Amino acid sequence: MYPAELVAPMKEDLTSRGFKELISADDVDQVLNEDGTTFVVINSVCGCAAANARPAAIMASSNDKLPDNLVTVFAGVDKDAVDQVRKYCLPYPPSSPSMALFKDGTLVHFIERHHIEGRPADMIAENIVAAFNEYC
Repeated sequence: MYPAELVAPMKEDLTSRGFKELISADDVDQVLNEDGTTFVVINSVCGCAAANARPAAIMASSNDKLPDNLVTVFAGVDKDAVDQVRKYCLPYPPSSPSMALFKDGTLVHFIERHHIEGRPADMIAENIVAAFNEYC
């Protein structure tokens, strides 16, 4: 587990832009069992989260079409919440950072870490926006 003071600014990158932080398995179940669309960012301390994933999610969140819920969990911190999100993301293996779009509780789009590493944030944002435009 990472110290709270270390990850606070990394969490704030998303929460200050409207992403709701989920910290428990119950939080995850509640939002993913609602009707509608939910975009989940599994946040991380790694460099590709800082340079690529969080900026891409932020860029995509300014799209005209958005999911009903923008949420985030933090790997290495919110263990129960992350583990629960990963159950919903099966059959994809655990990876962080990663991003998932759900519609009516069903996973409809997933971006794994290997799709994030080495790719510019604007390219990842285009991928997310395309999913938003299709499913939201």
